[in-house]
Amino acid sequence: MPALAGWEDLAEREEQVGIHPGDPILLSPDCRVDEVLSRYLCRSSFAGLAPETKRNYTDDYCLFFDFLWGRGKDWSGATADDLWDFEDWRTRSLRNPRRVGGARWNRGLAALARLYEWAVRHEHVRTSPVIMRSVRGRNGGLVQVPAALSKNARASEVRWLTPRAFRRWVEVGLRGFGADGAPSPGWAGRMADRNGAFADLLFSSGMRLTEGASLLTVEVPRLRLEGGRYYVGRLARVVTKSRRSRTFYASSVVVGEVEGYVESSRARVVRRAQAAGRYGDLPVRLVTHESGRHRRMLHWRDRDGVVGRTALSEATVGERMTLFTEGLAGPEPLWLWLSESGLPLRPSSWEGVFRAANDRCEAVLSEVMDEPPFCTPHMCRHIVSA
Repeated sequence: MPALAGWEDLAEREEQVGIHPGDPILLSPDCRVDEVLSRYLCRSSFAGLAPETKRNYTDDYCLFFDFLWGRGKDWSGATADDLWDFEDWRTRSLRNPRRVGGARWNRGLAALARLYEWAVRHEHVRTSPVIMRSVRGRNGGLVQVPAALSKNARASEVRWLTPRAFRRWVEVGLRGFGADGAPSPGWAGRMADRNGAFADLLFSSGMRLTEGASLLTVEVPRLRLEGGRYYVGRLARVVTKSRRSRTFYASSVVVGEVEGYVESSRARVVRRAQAAGRYGDLPVRLVTHESGRHRRMLHWRDRDGVVGRTALSEATVGERMTLFTEGLAGPEPLWLWLSESGLPLRPSSWEGVFRAANDRCEAVLSEVMDEPPFCTPHMCRHIVSA
């Protein structure tokens, strides 16, 4: 690409300064990168947080930094008064059309407290804008909490669908059916089988978004002639919220849906990507064989001839996106869910798929029902019996 001329060694430069695939990089409004912030995001305890937590915290940082920029400041010049004014704007001010509740504010406050505690400890700022106070903890001892912590935080209400409403949401929003229950003639959803299989898998198994979105093909149960109604799979420790491996169960119907996707649209986009040479410049780790029964080990070789191995339960989301296997026409991703270009679909991309499905349900069903079905990846875990 012309825009990357002179940056052919970008990957090596990033490796030298500790920037890894998936690490967030923040740009100021004048398109500058703050060296200290980059060090925090890539080389502190922040780097070890779960991918979804890092994404949420990064969003919180951007909001506060934009607020400061409007005051002619950068993040290192923030004061306690700035934080209190930000709290007012974020939670109460009529000037903000997108105010948030206590729980959401507390999440952002935790993100800021983590950043500024690190910055003070490493002497990048003199004082933190997040003032702390002592309170009694559950065990009776004193603990430090942010003074701006909201007391009105409450757990978010669990939204749910009946199985019947969920099925209609899938058919209309993801598979392109019309209000009459028949396929729409003008539907152009080229990855409908992928999207439907993913939503049904979350619904059937109770997986979280990142858990289901980061599956490899070798982790999905295969249909068997003697198989029962449900099939058993195993989630890797590093992709679960609890950081513990967990067994999941998926219905035979859903396992069949996933297999259908793998053999149809997934195979098609892989062939197109191979023909277009899209896998040629990727940092591929080609899995040569697998070993171990109780602790599955993937043995791989990269483009430089380096040989290594990774325990399946320890393969991070970023590493999983680099794992390939040798197919009939060349390397193929082990990552289960692929984009139309044949590249691994990032877990966060599913949010957009669900939003588009909700928009379609609203457009197609609003004239025939008062409340068209609405669904999020998290809601798939809370489908209840009709």
